Amino acid sequence: MTTMRSNAGARLRLCICISALAAVSVLRLAAQQNGVHAPMQDARNTDVVNVDTHLSLPNFTSLKAWEDRKKYLRNQILVSAGLSPMPDKTELHAQIFGKIEEKDYSIEKVLIETLPGFYLGGNLYRPRNGKVRHPGVLNPHGHWQYGRLENQPLYSGPSFGISLARQGYVVFAYDMVGYTDTIQVPHHFGSAEQRLWSFGPLGLQLWNSIRSLDFITSLNDVDATQVGIAGASGGGTQAFLLMAVDDRVQFGSPVNMVSAMMQGGDLCENAPGLRVNTSNVEIAAMFAPKPMLLVSATGDWTRNVPKEEYPAIKRIYDLYGKSDQVEVVQINEVHNFNELSREAVYRFFAKHHPGLSESKELGEHDIDVPMLQEMMALSNRALPAHALDEEGLFRSWQGMAQAQASRIEDRAFLRERLRQTLAVEIPQDVVAEMDGQSIVLSRASKKDRVPGIWIPGDGVTAIVVDARGSAAALQTEAVSRLRKERRPILLLDVFQTGAAKARRKADDTPSNPADDEERANAAAGDPKFLTFNVSDDAARVQDVATAIVYASGKQRGVELFAFGDAALWAVFAAALSPVHVSLTVEDVPQLRSDTDYLEHFNVPGILRAGGVEVAEKLAAAR
Repeated sequence: MTTMRSNAGARLRLCICISALAAVSVLRLAAQQNGVHAPMQDARNTDVVNVDTHLSLPNFTSLKAWEDRKKYLRNQILVSAGLSPMPDKTELHAQIFGKIEEKDYSIEKVLIETLPGFYLGGNLYRPRNGKVRHPGVLNPHGHWQYGRLENQPLYSGPSFGISLARQGYVVFAYDMVGYTDTIQVPHHFGSAEQRLWSFGPLGLQLWNSIRSLDFITSLNDVDATQVGIAGASGGGTQAFLLMAVDDRVQFGSPVNMVSAMMQGGDLCENAPGLRVNTSNVEIAAMFAPKPMLLVSATGDWTRNVPKEEYPAIKRIYDLYGKSDQVEVVQINEVHNFNELSREAVYRFFAKHHPGLSESKELGEHDIDVPMLQEMMALSNRALPAHALDEEGLFRSWQGMAQAQASRIEDRAFLRERLRQTLAVEIPQDVVAEMDGQSIVLSRASKKDRVPGIWIPGDGVTAIVVDARGSAAALQTEAVSRLRKERRPILLLDVFQTGAAKARRKADDTPSNPADDEERANAAAGDPKFLTFNVSDDAARVQDVATAIVYASGKQRGVELFAFGDAALWAVFAAALSPVHVSLTVEDVPQLRSDTDYLEHFNVPGILRAGGVEVAEKLAAAR
């Protein structure tokens, strides 16, 4: 039985018996043999992505390849949102009250408890046409001042709800976090500590959308098999995220948000890991082959949609033979959800629900929007006494995550969640270039660069990682002993250590950080930066994993020695490794608190994924 200790100064030896994957056991340095060379600079420092990077478009030639990618992306979204696994769906305790009745529709106020002690506000628009069941539509709003109740020429939430109700739909319009009635937490939140637990506005809003779907499908007058969603701007982001992860949504329209040139500038549209190696275009395409309308505008970042993003998404629909199910409309206007844009949505929905509206009236007319106070759920009404504030909700979220972690026994699930949290790839093509004792490793497809020192010898390769770099590792007692044994030794300068230290471009963080600490805070702490780029510590785990694959291509298994903070990088890499690893770590930092993680292993979501305890468990189980 293996005993694992994490006390400072402790020395532990862990033999991880892993059956090598066939694809890895026969790994060859094919990329190098084909003339591919390691890059002169690490792409992780130079090719930094941000919300305004013009990203490449998805391109798949087989349905199977796309379906595999779609499954992977769904997990990536859920992991980044902190919803892997989903929280328990507790009782919604739905409150529906304050009905306003008109001739052909009604409006009601709604409060639902999406998490214990957390309430989501909204309005329910219902037809008064005598029919028993109606299709349902969810309507998340964008960043307009009055949220779901904004009523002006560029955006009118009430006009949208009233018009759809008149056409025969039941509509639930609900708040963004921090807007109108949903004010227990601010719209912008997410401290460094909260990010360790994947607690942020994007995840909370996606969870609210899932619970809103639970709510609308529970209504007696809604056909639960015919529910769609439409939202504009930030509401468009909420729409296509829900469309990507919840199969109950049957038709949808993300308005003025699907773009390859701007991915969403607000914190509620960004979460660490969400768009690493992907984009909103690919996420929106996950809805294929169901009916989807892309509404775009000439005056914002969706101006290229008809000629760029739409054709790329249509090619995904073509794989299903369903290209007729996706359409595009462009409105000559600035960023909006105006009457013309809304009417485009009405026509598209009606096309897929023929005969729903007896009047066939798909335009807006004679709309009398009630006063704000008449529509707000918390006007002259208080939240229940047990309602939580931000700190209380965060502590509740932590408790939920810890309780789930204690129950999960599926190691495959735990390993994949941890791998996606770290965004680690087990490479199939490793380039290795040597010049004397200097060596550079690179994943050919990613253009990263891992320099180090190579000392030839006989037997199983010993990989040595020191948080100070390869030059410091060369002076350790362990390396001295290995050299006396004439073992082959690979000493690494993993990301931003030793010879790998370099300025990392960070467009969404302060330019040209003054020192290493400021640069590290920029790369590890900004949620927008981390939406597209991995943290330094996650990149270091990747480099150790890459080295394991490279070294294991020479013989079965490797030995891995690591010291200080590098011991943590090694433990996580070993937990994810598909090959036999014998691991010896010294001076392991204690990770007893969130503060310890921020100091020694700052990876967003790492505690939601179980932290070092799960990594040790996965390693020991192998």
